[in-house]
Amino acid sequence: MIDATKAAEVILEAARLNREDPLLSGSLLVFPNYGQVVMTGDLHGHRRNFEKVKRFCDLGQFGARHVILHEIIHEEVELFTSHDTSHEVLSEAARWKCEFPDQVHFLLGNHELAQVNRHEITKNGRVVTRSFEEGVLDAYGQDGRLVLEAIDTFIRSLPLAGRTPNRVLLSHSLPSPRNLPTFDPTVLSRVPTGEDLDDDGSARALVWGRYQTKTALTTLCKLFDVDFFLCGHQPQETGYDVVHDRMVILASDHNHGVFLPLDLNKPVTLDRLVSSIRPCAAIS
Repeated sequence: MIDATKAAEVILEAARLNREDPLLSGSLLVFPNYGQVVMTGDLHGHRRNFEKVKRFCDLGQFGARHVILHEIIHEEVELFTSHDTSHEVLSEAARWKCEFPDQVHFLLGNHELAQVNRHEITKNGRVVTRSFEEGVLDAYGQDGRLVLEAIDTFIRSLPLAGRTPNRVLLSHSLPSPRNLPTFDPTVLSRVPTGEDLDDDGSARALVWGRYQTKTALTTLCKLFDVDFFLCGHQPQETGYDVVHDRMVILASDHNHGVFLPLDLNKPVTLDRLVSSIRPCAAIS
């Protein structure tokens, strides 16, 4: 049986480092005007792609490179009766944060929010929040409760978005058009409250939104004072999609998964963003 106390300690230390991240302002990561940030899509426990991203980043050799991970949990299991083991990737990501605290960053995703709030998400007939808990308890025994509590603390430490000096917003998703009239963009300037994370809150709208229209993206560009968005959340069978020339959606949770290295000191165009996308499978 894996030592639950040690696993929980690593996850809690990563949570502390998230809260004390020098780039963090409110719930927004503000990146410098040099170096590079590597944006991933949803991981959903995809170990191979996580390892590929780690190898590409090579953070020990590239001190000015940052990486953003999000939607780490709730893997697609092979059998309906199988337990979710994506907690293992979360633990590995937490260890990576502890090793490179100023370079590894996380964003809140809708699955993490559902997990910490114990709001059921059903996928392919399976309640993934329950399957995740069962996977932790299967790995650690009843001491797995310590690990689940640590994971809850970790999730509550996650920022909502990142912003680059060359006018790109990095977030798990964006508000849906129907949520825009009540969306409060100042949610990024503070630690989200319980109200922000509730069903009608602006933090929840940010991580759950889908089907953004051209008008909605134009409005959001003005609200956040940016030109482009890099997000995940919406599944992409081929790895990525471009929405209305403003939003690039990335997926990192399958064999066609991708990631996007973004230079922080160069002007950004849509063509440059798309040409920078890298398939995880291309990393040896």
